[in-house]
Parts: sequence; C-alpha cells; structure tokens
Amino acid sequence: MPAVDAIFNAFVTILVTIDPPGLAPLFLAVTGGMNRAERMQVSVRASLIAFIVLALFAIAGAEILSVFGITLPAFRVAGGLLLFVIAFEMIFERRHERHERSAERAITTDMIRNIAAFPLAIPLIAGPGAISATVLLSGTFSDFAARAVLVGIILAGVAITFLVFVLAERVDGFLGETGRSILTRLLGLILAALAVQFVADGVRALIEA
Repeated sequence: MPAVDAIFNAFVTILVTIDPPGLAPLFLAVTGGMNRAERMQVSVRASLIAFIVLALFAIAGAEILSVFGITLPAFRVAGGLLLFVIAFEMIFERRHERHERSAERAITTDMIRNIAAFPLAIPLIAGPGAISATVLLSGTFSDFAARAVLVGIILAGVAITFLVFVLAERVDGFLGETGRSILTRLLGLILAALAVQFVADGVRALIEA
C-alpha cells in the first residue's frame, strides 16, 4: 500500500487537473436549453464515462498509448483542437442556433449521450492534463493494491465533479437569458485560450521530443 502522503498528493493532483470548479460554468454552457432532469442525465453519464476512461489509463495507460503509437503531446494537440471548435461555436452562438433549429433533437437520448461523451467527459473531465497525471501516477502506484487505491482516488475526484455539476445547474435559474448569453461568450473565449494553450504545449513537447 502507498503511504498516506503519496495518496494525498495523488488526490490533490487528480483534483487539480480535473478542476471541478472550472468545469461548472462550462457545464452550464454546453447544456444550455436542457431542463434539470436532462442535465442530471448528462452529469451522470459524463461522470461515468470520465471515470472509466481515467481508470483505464490508471491501470494500463502507457500500454494503451504505445499500442496505437500515440504520445501524450499528440493527444494534447488533438484535444486542444477539438476544444477550439467548441469554443468557436460558443462565442458565435452557433451551438445555440443549432439547438434552436433542432429543438426536438435537443432533448433526445442521442443528444444527451453525445454532449455527455464530448465535450464533457472527453476532453473536459478526462482531458489531456488528467490523463497525463493519471499515467504518471500509475508509475508510482505500480502494484495491484496501489493501482486499486489510484482508481479509488480517481473515483473520488469524479464524484466531486459530479456534485459540482449538480450544484451548477441551480445557478442557471439566476442568470436568465441575457446572463446565459454573456456567460456563454465569455466562457467560449476562455475555452478558446485554453485550447490554444493545449495545442501550444503539445506542439512544444513534440518539437522537444
């Protein structure tokens, strides 16, 4: 079993890289137009998918990437590009317009599943940072018992993220239409900057390698 300080450090690392408070406003933005029940479905599904992905990388992360010949910097670049597309839609309200044109589809099971899987579960919760941290921590938590502890730490981090999503839904009622529009554009700009940073870090790491 790993030491208590190692477990605590791993928990802090996972929590910081997932960044639940930072994901709360993004969750509100990408689930705009959904009611409480639909947002709960998205929260549950996104949390489950993210946990499965991170747990898989905790158990066999290095092996998975090596099988496909994928490096972490390349994963970071790809995740950044995908995030930038979402940010572009948020800033210019393309996502909102598309939801208005397909109001009936917006509440279907397929739509809820799609949003939960991308961009919430991947790459926002289980993003390049969280996956990178998980793979690095798996090197320290090397035996079976230690890997089980690491999976438990990931579960705790994802559970906290789920609780943040549930609380974030209540804030939406106080914003109103104007507040949501302003918040969506502001968060889109922040997300675009984050996406550029992901790409820049990935490109730099690829060049250095």
